[in-house]
Amino acid sequence: MASAGTPAPSARGDVSSGSSMEPGAAAAAQVEIDLLVEGSGWEALPDAEAVAEKAARAALAAAGEVPQPAEMSITLTDDASIRTLNRTWRGFDKPTNVLSFPAADQPEGVLPHLLGDVIVACETLRREAAEEQKAPADHLAHLVVHGTLHLMGFDHETDDEAETMEALERQILAGLGIDDPYGLPKDG
Repeated sequence: MASAGTPAPSARGDVSSGSSMEPGAAAAAQVEIDLLVEGSGWEALPDAEAVAEKAARAALAAAGEVPQPAEMSITLTDDASIRTLNRTWRGFDKPTNVLSFPAADQPEGVLPHLLGDVIVACETLRREAAEEQKAPADHLAHLVVHGTLHLMGFDHETDDEAETMEALERQILAGLGIDDPYGLPKDG
């Protein structure tokens, strides 16, 4: 799971800019989430858009204060597209499961606050879900939660950051009725 950068605290909003900061589910419910499905394969997961939106809102609710008004996007794409993005922005010429692009700092007073973009690759998601014996919808939820937390400033560059982020992911996913994504595969 990859982040194409970590936002500076000012990228998440500034009360003096005419916006407000709100914690929790109420703030998450107000974030506009633009969803785009491109590439093939997503038809095999017919509820993908609903799963992605629910996961993003759960992550926003758990992440702390969310600037208001705010907007983010989720793109459900294919391995070819995410490979291009991964090569261009991270220097890795291979597909990955999820990329997150936190928005750059915005000038004071510009609204809505742009949180950034989360992009998920279908083939990689489905391959990993099969290898890890997870339901594809549950793996999608995990990847969107992970990417959304990156938009909110969480990272996993150090062991302490990784422990904090993974604990929050587990908590969010448990609230969605999804097993620990870092646990061992189910016996089959």
